[in-house]
Amino acid sequence: MKMLINVAETVVADALRGMAAAHPELTVDVDNRVVVRRDAPVEGRVALVSGGGSGHEPLHGGFVGPGMLSAACPGEVFTSPVPDQMVRAAAAVDSGRGVLFIVKNYTGDVLNFDMAAELAEDEGVQVAKVLVNDDVAVTDSLYTAGRRGTGATLFVEKLAGAAAEEGRPLEDVAEIARRVNENSRSFGVALSAVTTPAKGSPTFDLPPGELELGIGIHGEPGRERRAMMTSREIADFAVDALLDDLNPRNPVLALVNGMGGTPLLELYGFNAEVQRVLAERNVAVARTLVGNYVTSLDMAGASVTLCQVDEELLRLWDAPVSTPGLRWGM
Repeated sequence: MKMLINVAETVVADALRGMAAAHPELTVDVDNRVVVRRDAPVEGRVALVSGGGSGHEPLHGGFVGPGMLSAACPGEVFTSPVPDQMVRAAAAVDSGRGVLFIVKNYTGDVLNFDMAAELAEDEGVQVAKVLVNDDVAVTDSLYTAGRRGTGATLFVEKLAGAAAEEGRPLEDVAEIARRVNENSRSFGVALSAVTTPAKGSPTFDLPPGELELGIGIHGEPGRERRAMMTSREIADFAVDALLDDLNPRNPVLALVNGMGGTPLLELYGFNAEVQRVLAERNVAVARTLVGNYVTSLDMAGASVTLCQVDEELLRLWDAPVSTPGLRWGM
């Protein structure tokens, strides 16, 4: 496989060095693998820290900045960061108002963030944790006990980040994050397998002419494998799976997310079909985001995330944000 890298062993460090050069508004510690907003700690504000394996960019480092995360901890490709990274990040951003850890539901992430929370609290940092587990495709998988954390991570980080910017206390920011997770559901589809730098070849076998319905962001198996479907058919299947589980009464935020290897031409066409299904099911869409936000390296495919919102959550969504991966209102 052809990749724009030097060697697999330095791919994360090289990417962090490039990120530092492109975004002087961030402090990027390449050696310790921590990305921090340069103005941290922000006086009088709760801090948000998240992280996970690299390969899902712009998640999480691309969401560091005003209105979202205070810091992010990138692990090796598809590998959880270690507790030392999270403790270092918490210490760098804590203003004395506490730190919220946002954790995707993958076993390594959960264990390491739990350990980091204990270590940070031993050092005098108040920590709250919120688990993101929005994927409706499967319960229990290769990497998880329970549902996987996927696209709703963006909604949690954005909405909780906006609440923190308002100066709310830690318990309020954590409550917003939990509410967003509880009201969010995701479903992903893979058209091709993912290739990691270390392996240099597809990590699973997806024959030509087939797709995987309900794929995970590390290539974990989904609900079923089928012959290739049209965009219209995929949207029907994915949105019905979401609505069977969510049954929203309020308008929703809609995220049509690329897995990394799907061009915007296809994503916008897929979004048209997603919007059609939602209209047919009488689901009002308050806001829509289309693009590559929670990716899986070079995987072709897409995911759909819906988050039911009330007036408060919609206001927090519209609040200004300024990060490498998400920016408006500033």
